[in-house]
Amino acid sequence: MAEFNKDDYLNDLPNADDAAAASDQDAAGAAASAGASGAAQAAAGEQPAGADATAGKTADGAANDGAAADGAADGTDELTPLGKAKKEAADYLEALQRERAEFINFRNRATKEQERFRQHGIIDVLTALLPALDDIDRIREHGELSDSMTAVAAKIDKAFAKFGVEKFGEKGEDFDPTRHDAILHKPDASAEKETVDTVVEAGYRIGDRVIRAARVVVASPQA
Repeated sequence: MAEFNKDDYLNDLPNADDAAAASDQDAAGAAASAGASGAAQAAAGEQPAGADATAGKTADGAANDGAAADGAADGTDELTPLGKAKKEAADYLEALQRERAEFINFRNRATKEQERFRQHGIIDVLTALLPALDDIDRIREHGELSDSMTAVAAKIDKAFAKFGVEKFGEKGEDFDPTRHDAILHKPDASAEKETVDTVVEAGYRIGDRVIRAARVVVASPQA
């Protein structure tokens, strides 16, 4: 075995200052290399993996928020069974009310049409019987109407009254051009205004509708 030599051992040990300087040089080189690599990635438009993940999560969150907002705006949120039942009941009620309103309008129109047709029928019958009614009035005026004919005339008048037919035109009433048809004007010194002097043919009306104006002789004041 060779003899241990202290001086030789110490001389073979590395110098502490040289080791520190070498370590500093290695660290500086590594930092420079990392800086160059980062600059190259930045120039190439690359991002670190962590940044990509964070950006992806942010974009996904924004998309989800937009979809939720669109769903809320469109009212497409899922309803509970009770909510769906209430909505269907409200829709059925609205449709029923609309149909009821349309039916009421139809019924009112039908009632008006029915009344109009009814009046037209009465007018047609009355117009056809006017000549006979005029003859009965003339016979009655001259006092030549028998008891049986008087009963028949009374029944006819009663039947027309049942359907709303009103007979008008009386001697002495004020002359009304909307109700009277003046066939002759007779001057009268005692008359203060135009009045009916003679009823030639009686007038007939239903309500406010004049079927035939009364044909009369009018007594007029003298000028």
